[in-house]
Amino acid sequence: MPDLILNLLNNLQFIFERLNWLNLVDLILVTLVFFVILQLLRDTQAMVLLRGVLLLIVLISLLTSLDVLPAFSWLVQNTLPALLLSIPVVFAPEIRRTVERLGRAGSILASDAQGADAGDVISLVVGAAVRLSDRRHGALIVLQRFDSLSDYVKTGVLLEAQVTAELLLQVFYPNTPLHDGAVIISGDRLVAAACVMPLSASGVLTRSPERQMGLRHRAALGISEVTDAVAVVVSEETGSISVVHGGRMIRRLDSERLENILRTFFRPREARRGILGLFMRPTKSERPGNFREEN
Repeated sequence: MPDLILNLLNNLQFIFERLNWLNLVDLILVTLVFFVILQLLRDTQAMVLLRGVLLLIVLISLLTSLDVLPAFSWLVQNTLPALLLSIPVVFAPEIRRTVERLGRAGSILASDAQGADAGDVISLVVGAAVRLSDRRHGALIVLQRFDSLSDYVKTGVLLEAQVTAELLLQVFYPNTPLHDGAVIISGDRLVAAACVMPLSASGVLTRSPERQMGLRHRAALGISEVTDAVAVVVSEETGSISVVHGGRMIRRLDSERLENILRTFFRPREARRGILGLFMRPTKSERPGNFREEN
């Protein structure tokens, strides 16, 4: 045991004696690259896949280091290039999303004036959601942020109308032509209604102890997984109001919490973009109270 500790100390001394400022810069850059990648993949299904791939690599490395398994080592060495080529196929959606975020880096897509408009729209959305909840009229309201939702606008009925609470109540009145699907709001305009959203396949809803969540909630989770939009869902069965963003759902909201959360998402200071904006998070004072996923 003392020999092992002595060898470890000698190895550390050997490393530090040859460490200079260029090596430190090199290590910092590599660490920064991995940090940014992990932040970009945070709260996505890619993190689960990444953990699985890393575990598989560690196990393969341990097995191939054993001399008693020559056939297995030969198999791994010959199939490893093919496995590396398959990684871009497995991570294709996450890679595309990351490249899109990098492409938007450095651009400011919102201003303080837009933030003021968003505040007025948020009040209207909150008021409409509360009234829809009281009447138990199901609704799905998608609020566009930085990612374009033009592909989903094409699936619905173009309206290009000023947002009002009365208009939202009319759109989601039961058995009207536009009540199925989602409405998309961009700025202070209700762009389209009866839009088709992608359904989530993450299995979040299947793990819920309750079963009142249907296609509206799956659609809200789906659009939040592929874009940075914020979705407000009103359950037709229970009247419960939920907010969905980034693949996470916050349920059973009252009007005060709903408005607090939406204003945090659309606060003008969050319009800061750039390389740092890729992994900056709201400070503790900027987060709404009890902001967490609820089952």
